Amino acid sequence: MTTATPERPVHRTNGLVMLLAAAAAVAIGITLLSRGNGHPSVLQVWLGVILLVAAVTALIGLFVVQPNEARVLTVFGNYIGTCKTPGFHWANPFASKGGKVSLRVRNFVSERLKVNDADGNPVEIAAVINWRVVDTARAKFDVQYYESFVETQAETALRHIASLHPYDAGDTTRSSLREHADEVGEDLRKDLQTRLDVAGVEVMESRLAHLAYSPEIAEAMLRRQQANAVLSARRTIVQGAVGMVDDAIRQLEERGVVQLDGERRAAMVSNLMVVLTSDRTATPVVNAGSLY
Repeated sequence: MTTATPERPVHRTNGLVMLLAAAAAVAIGITLLSRGNGHPSVLQVWLGVILLVAAVTALIGLFVVQPNEARVLTVFGNYIGTCKTPGFHWANPFASKGGKVSLRVRNFVSERLKVNDADGNPVEIAAVINWRVVDTARAKFDVQYYESFVETQAETALRHIASLHPYDAGDTTRSSLREHADEVGEDLRKDLQTRLDVAGVEVMESRLAHLAYSPEIAEAMLRRQQANAVLSARRTIVQGAVGMVDDAIRQLEERGVVQLDGERRAAMVSNLMVVLTSDRTATPVVNAGSLY
């Protein structure tokens, strides 16, 4: 197992101070080399050359860090630290300062993946991931190309989460992809965070960006959804109608409007249920005689 590379701050100095010091060294070195009417002593020559070389070497150590950016510094292949402070800095002139890492929040929208949900139904799913680098050392040294690593792990985590939830749960004991998008998104964020800790990446938010049945079963599933919706609506209508009929008969009997025997009660219940549950407007029939 690869050992994680911990991030640490680099030893740095104010770049403006070092720039002024290098300029002063250049001025002194040129002065020493030009003294003595163009014939400086050996000591002056050596001092002048040393100052000029030191100034040029110092200038190599200057670098700039932009806001929300980090510089990862290495010396002869050894990691010496990271600078995250924006500004003009100076560090070891022999250090490589080309390791720029953006600390900005980035969005990644996955491709539309075709996966099977918890019930085995093929669905198309995609997600949008908000992420950023929080540990530059891990991002640069513990994985190769951390941007592509994030994309690959995001698709892997999305496939895994989609396989744990049904597209549309018929009961309330399971969270579904369609009805519990926030819960599914949080599960995806936690799963992806576990996978990306090795890369020093923080997953800030994850949400489903696309969700649909695969084309080969979309029409059949749409009919099933419509049938379930009609069944649910009918169940609600029947429950309400039963309550209304019971309340109507009870009030008629309590107020002495009519006295109903078993047969008349059954007939009235049948008529009222037909009127209340029919999907068409009822046409009343006036009966001038008895109920029989």
